[in-house]
Amino acid sequence: MHSPYLLFEHQASVRPHAPLLIAPRSAALAYAPDGFRYSYGDVFQKVTRLKAAFADAGYGLGSRVALLLENRPVFFDYWLALNAIGASIVPINPDLRRDELLFQLDMADVTLMVVVAERLSELQDVKSGVVTVIAEGEDIPSSPVPRSAVHGGPDAECALLFTSGSTGKPKGCILSNLYFVTVAEWYTAQGGVATMTEGSEVALTPLPMFHMNALGCTAVGMMMIGGAVVPLDRFHSSTWWASIADSGATVIHCLGVIPAILLQLPVSETERAHRVKYALGPGVDARHKIEFEERYGIPIVEAWAMTETGGGAVTTTAADDYTPGLRCIGRPRASMEYRLVDDAGKEVEPGTPGELLVRAAGADPRHGFFSGYLKDEAATQEAWEGGWFHTGDIVYADAQGLLYFFDRKKSIVRRSGENIAVLEVEAALAKDSAVKACAVTPVPDDFRGEEVFAFVVAQEGVAVEAEADLARRLIEAAGRHIAYHKLPGYIAFVDQLPVSSTQKLQRGEIKRMAAEAVADGTAIDLRKLKATIRKTG
Repeated sequence: MHSPYLLFEHQASVRPHAPLLIAPRSAALAYAPDGFRYSYGDVFQKVTRLKAAFADAGYGLGSRVALLLENRPVFFDYWLALNAIGASIVPINPDLRRDELLFQLDMADVTLMVVVAERLSELQDVKSGVVTVIAEGEDIPSSPVPRSAVHGGPDAECALLFTSGSTGKPKGCILSNLYFVTVAEWYTAQGGVATMTEGSEVALTPLPMFHMNALGCTAVGMMMIGGAVVPLDRFHSSTWWASIADSGATVIHCLGVIPAILLQLPVSETERAHRVKYALGPGVDARHKIEFEERYGIPIVEAWAMTETGGGAVTTTAADDYTPGLRCIGRPRASMEYRLVDDAGKEVEPGTPGELLVRAAGADPRHGFFSGYLKDEAATQEAWEGGWFHTGDIVYADAQGLLYFFDRKKSIVRRSGENIAVLEVEAALAKDSAVKACAVTPVPDDFRGEEVFAFVVAQEGVAVEAEADLARRLIEAAGRHIAYHKLPGYIAFVDQLPVSSTQKLQRGEIKRMAAEAVADGTAIDLRKLKATIRKTG
């Protein structure tokens, strides 16, 4: 079974009454206040109807359809129906601003977007005459290019996910059916504390379905072993433990920010009323990991992967012990080969940090990886220079073969699990006429792992006493172009930016200056304003 649909179809035939999608009332979902519970058979009936409707409308192998359906059950209906006829989906982040959405629709050559009903009036004319926008449940319009409704093979495109790189614009990662099956195989076979049992697991995730973690690990993983998915709309600390207990979750997903927030909550009886075996928590701060495990009795499994690597190159700590307090990302998958190299491409000694290069073992080094960057063959070839995928992550290994995360080579900010390209943020800030120059960099954040920091050189004539007001106006203006989570949490005004003799920004120095500005309080803290923009944007 080489696709998500075939895995799902098999489970629907052997366990039609088993739950596939669950949300308890305590999750307090705005669109489903009483919660929901759909079996494999329930979903199969809906998928079968949608599958026929799309086929009759001319969609099939080679089609792409954008889905802005959040983490709602209807997302799974549309995704599986489209996968069944060979079509690919483009899951859309609901927080995208208009320019970001248009970029993704243009890049993907999308002609149809299905959205949640409450967003229809806002989005139906987003690209009038080119993209038809319908609400979930509405009739499927005819495809401009008729396609054959046939199930795609292992290499057929299943989804197009956008990931931030260092080029200023997100790249479209083409992900095949084989990609998702390979991810799910790793996820369900980690072993150790992450050992799973066929037909009895319930995986809860607050992570979005436009990320490979939720889509590949949680969703396809559960369909592979006949488990259930609890797809929360997002993380809510006030309902977290009740949702876990009432859903019967055995596996939970969390990123670095979630344990940090939970540890700030007062102790309650609910936090121990669970049957969770482990939490998959990539990027959790080592200090928080120790405290979280002790307080809640849930081991956190660290892991490493990228959208590009999928299950072709991935690590886990599920079956290994290591020194508490270190940022261990675990043991590489048995089918993964790796090298750690310096800037000259020479392999480093054990214990010495080097860039992580990865590939699949065997005849095909790209087996299980992404199929390439859409419309950017040059970037794809550059990433695979020398027959190895260059991750841009700096890692070191110990004598037992465990890997430890050290730093990132790429110009990105990783905030709450989101990769944010600094060039994209800089471009949004530079649109304002008050900005002469700017530079964006990550700074450490106790809750979110990293926060976005911006140095701004203002145009002449901006009064010093107005800097705080200008900082607020700048991120409010930038918020019309980029999603709220990409906006600077801090801004500091400087007379000039540090550059090299060739006038290139000295990113290392900028990062050091930013950390210092946060520590000494000279930066303007805009994090609360970001939260306001999220609620009103």
